[in-house]
Amino acid sequence: MSKKIFDYEFEAIEKLADIVRDKGLEEITLGDSDKCITIRGRACPPPMIGAPVTVPETVAAAQAVPSEEPPAPVSGNVVKAPIVGTFYAAPSPDDAPYVTVGKTVKKGDVIFIIESMKVMSEVTSDFDGVVKEIKVKNGDALEFDQPVMIIG
Repeated sequence: MSKKIFDYEFEAIEKLADIVRDKGLEEITLGDSDKCITIRGRACPPPMIGAPVTVPETVAAAQAVPSEEPPAPVSGNVVKAPIVGTFYAAPSPDDAPYVTVGKTVKKGDVIFIIESMKVMSEVTSDFDGVVKEIKVKNGDALEFDQPVMIIG
Protein backbone atom coordinates (compact mmCIF):
# COMPACT_ATOMS: atom_id res chain seq x y z
CA MET A 1 0.00 0.00 0.00
CA SER A 2 1.41 3.38 -0.98
CA LYS A 3 1.71 6.28 1.45
CA LYS A 4 -0.71 9.17 1.15
CA ILE A 5 -0.37 12.80 2.10
CA PHE A 6 -3.64 14.79 2.00
CA ASP A 7 -5.14 12.26 -0.43
CA TYR A 8 -2.10 12.60 -2.74
CA GLU A 9 0.07 9.59 -3.49
CA PHE A 10 3.59 10.05 -2.11
CA GLU A 11 5.09 8.96 -5.46
CA ALA A 12 3.12 11.69 -7.26
CA ILE A 13 4.47 14.29 -4.83
CA GLU A 14 8.01 13.04 -5.45
CA LYS A 15 7.48 13.33 -9.22
CA LEU A 16 6.25 16.90 -8.80
CA ALA A 17 9.28 17.70 -6.65
CA ASP A 18 11.51 16.30 -9.41
CA ILE A 19 9.74 18.51 -11.97
CA VAL A 20 10.22 21.59 -9.76
CA ARG A 21 13.93 20.77 -9.42
CA ASP A 22 14.54 19.81 -13.08
CA LYS A 23 12.70 22.82 -14.50
CA GLY A 24 14.20 25.25 -12.00
CA LEU A 25 10.76 26.33 -10.75
CA GLU A 26 10.43 28.24 -7.50
CA GLU A 27 7.29 26.39 -6.42
CA ILE A 28 4.20 24.47 -7.48
CA THR A 29 0.92 24.29 -5.54
CA LEU A 30 -1.84 21.66 -5.79
CA GLY A 31 -5.04 21.68 -3.91
CA ASP A 32 -8.77 21.97 -3.70
CA SER A 33 -11.12 24.01 -1.55
CA ASP A 34 -10.19 22.10 1.64
CA LYS A 35 -6.50 21.25 1.35
CA CYS A 36 -3.46 22.26 -0.61
CA ILE A 37 0.17 21.27 -0.84
CA THR A 38 3.03 23.45 -2.03
CA ILE A 39 6.35 22.09 -3.19
CA ARG A 40 9.11 24.69 -3.14
CA GLY A 41 12.36 24.45 -4.99
CA ARG A 42 15.47 26.46 -4.45
CA ALA A 43 15.05 30.15 -5.03
CA CYS A 44 16.86 31.27 -8.15
CA PRO A 45 19.76 33.60 -7.45
CA PRO A 46 19.08 37.19 -8.46
CA PRO A 47 20.55 38.18 -11.81
CA MET A 48 23.90 39.91 -11.71
CA ILE A 49 23.24 43.46 -12.80
CA GLY A 50 26.13 45.66 -13.66
CA ALA A 51 28.69 42.89 -13.35
CA PRO A 52 32.09 44.04 -14.57
CA VAL A 53 33.13 42.68 -17.92
CA THR A 54 36.78 42.08 -18.58
CA VAL A 55 38.09 42.53 -22.09
CA PRO A 56 41.13 40.51 -23.07
CA GLU A 57 44.15 42.74 -23.69
CA THR A 58 44.48 41.63 -27.31
CA VAL A 59 40.91 42.71 -28.07
CA ALA A 60 41.34 46.02 -26.25
CA ALA A 61 44.58 46.68 -28.14
CA ALA A 62 42.98 45.87 -31.47
CA GLN A 63 40.14 48.29 -30.78
CA ALA A 64 42.57 51.03 -29.73
CA VAL A 65 44.29 51.04 -33.13
CA PRO A 66 42.82 53.92 -35.10
CA SER A 67 41.32 52.84 -38.36
CA GLU A 68 42.09 54.54 -41.61
CA GLU A 69 40.25 57.73 -42.38
CA PRO A 70 36.52 57.51 -41.75
CA PRO A 71 34.46 57.46 -44.94
CA ALA A 72 33.65 60.91 -46.22
CA PRO A 73 30.03 61.90 -45.71
CA VAL A 74 27.93 61.44 -48.81
CA SER A 75 26.52 64.68 -50.12
CA GLY A 76 23.17 65.07 -51.81
CA ASN A 77 19.48 65.33 -51.07
CA VAL A 78 18.48 63.39 -47.97
CA VAL A 79 15.24 61.41 -48.20
CA LYS A 80 13.70 61.14 -44.74
CA ALA A 81 10.96 58.86 -43.42
CA PRO A 82 7.65 60.71 -43.63
CA ILE A 83 6.06 58.47 -40.96
CA VAL A 84 7.03 55.91 -38.32
CA GLY A 85 7.00 52.36 -39.65
CA THR A 86 8.94 49.51 -41.20
CA PHE A 87 11.14 50.05 -44.27
CA TYR A 88 10.68 47.78 -47.27
CA ALA A 89 12.89 48.17 -50.33
CA ALA A 90 10.59 46.15 -52.63
CA PRO A 91 6.85 45.62 -53.11
CA SER A 92 7.18 41.96 -52.03
CA PRO A 93 9.99 39.68 -50.83
CA ASP A 94 10.25 38.06 -54.27
CA ASP A 95 10.51 41.34 -56.21
CA ALA A 96 13.59 43.40 -56.95
CA PRO A 97 14.08 46.55 -54.83
CA TYR A 98 12.64 49.78 -56.16
CA VAL A 99 16.10 51.38 -56.10
CA THR A 100 19.69 50.37 -55.45
CA VAL A 101 22.83 52.43 -54.99
CA GLY A 102 23.80 53.85 -58.38
CA LYS A 103 20.29 53.78 -59.85
CA THR A 104 18.95 56.96 -61.45
CA VAL A 105 15.56 58.13 -60.17
CA LYS A 106 13.21 60.86 -61.28
CA LYS A 107 10.96 63.03 -59.15
CA GLY A 108 7.78 61.03 -58.44
CA ASP A 109 9.37 57.55 -58.76
CA VAL A 110 8.50 55.13 -55.96
CA ILE A 111 11.72 54.53 -54.02
CA PHE A 112 10.55 52.43 -51.04
CA ILE A 113 7.56 51.42 -48.90
CA ILE A 114 6.84 52.11 -45.25
CA GLU A 115 4.45 49.79 -43.43
CA SER A 116 2.67 51.49 -40.57
CA MET A 117 -0.28 49.99 -38.71
CA LYS A 118 -0.67 47.28 -41.39
CA VAL A 119 -0.92 49.92 -44.15
CA MET A 120 1.68 49.96 -46.92
CA SER A 121 2.58 53.50 -48.01
CA GLU A 122 4.66 54.10 -51.12
CA VAL A 123 7.27 56.82 -50.73
CA THR A 124 8.17 58.75 -53.86
CA SER A 125 11.28 60.74 -54.65
CA ASP A 126 11.16 64.51 -54.40
CA PHE A 127 14.37 64.73 -56.41
CA ASP A 128 15.91 63.75 -59.74
CA GLY A 129 19.30 62.12 -59.39
CA VAL A 130 21.30 59.01 -58.59
CA VAL A 131 20.89 57.00 -55.38
CA LYS A 132 24.21 57.51 -53.58
CA GLU A 133 23.50 55.74 -50.29
CA ILE A 134 20.76 53.71 -48.61
CA LYS A 135 21.12 54.15 -44.85
CA VAL A 136 18.75 51.39 -43.69
CA LYS A 137 18.19 47.70 -44.37
CA ASN A 138 15.04 45.94 -45.50
CA GLY A 139 12.77 45.36 -42.50
CA ASP A 140 14.36 48.06 -40.31
CA ALA A 141 12.13 50.15 -38.06
CA LEU A 142 12.04 53.81 -39.07
CA GLU A 143 11.41 56.83 -36.91
CA PHE A 144 9.71 59.96 -38.22
CA ASP A 145 12.17 62.17 -40.11
CA GLN A 146 14.94 59.52 -39.99
CA PRO A 147 17.34 59.73 -42.95
CA VAL A 148 16.66 56.77 -45.26
CA MET A 149 18.68 57.47 -48.39
CA ILE A 150 20.70 60.10 -50.22
CA ILE A 151 19.99 61.06 -53.81
CA GLY A 152 22.47 63.30 -55.58
